[in-house]
Formats: sequence, structure tokens, C-alpha cells
Amino acid sequence: MNREIEEIVTGNQIKKERDIFKVGDAISVHAIVKEGDKERVQVFSGIVIARRGSGINQTFVVRKISYGEGVERIFNLNSPFISKITVDRVSKVLRSKLYYMRKREGKSAMKVRES
Repeated sequence: MNREIEEIVTGNQIKKERDIFKVGDAISVHAIVKEGDKERVQVFSGIVIARRGSGINQTFVVRKISYGEGVERIFNLNSPFISKITVDRVSKVLRSKLYYMRKREGKSAMKVRES
């Protein structure tokens, strides 16, 4: 009974067209940033190192290297502040979480086997 009510309430908020990437893929997330009364679109490009949750609570972590430092950002998959997600490179990985990428440095920090 509770699951049926949850599906009715959250069913129209889940965005099915955003489920096009997997862990290891290089993606670009176009996020809407509000600064005062202005809005702009900021692009965050990197490798997906983790996905977790289900339904309306599904999140993913994107990691990139910026000026020699690793930067990670957690996004809610069904957030209205994400305008678009594009897949730049499809990869093939053997793990569901790529937390070992945090220990890498240099060019190897962004290398994943391409499919």
C-alpha cells in the first residue's frame, strides 16, 4: 500500500530520459545556477564514479581534475536544476563504484577503459 502511494506521488517527478549513462562514462552536466535574481547554465564535465539510490532519490557523483586538484560534485538525477546531461565518452568498467580514481594523479586520474 505504501509503495503504491509513493509511486503515485513521485511518478510524475521522475525523469526517465536522464537514465542514459552508467558508471565510468564521461558526461557533461548542464546545471542551472541561480545568483540573486539571475539564472545561468554551468557545465560540469567529468567521469561518473558512483550512482546510488532508486526512484526519486537517485544520485550520481561526477569527478573531474581542475588545475591539478580533484573536484567531485554530487547531483540528484531528478533535480529540476539539471537542464541537460550529455554523454561524451562511453566506457566499460568492472566495478559499480570507482572510488579508486581518487588516489590517482596526473593523466591516469581520468583514464577508464573505453568500450
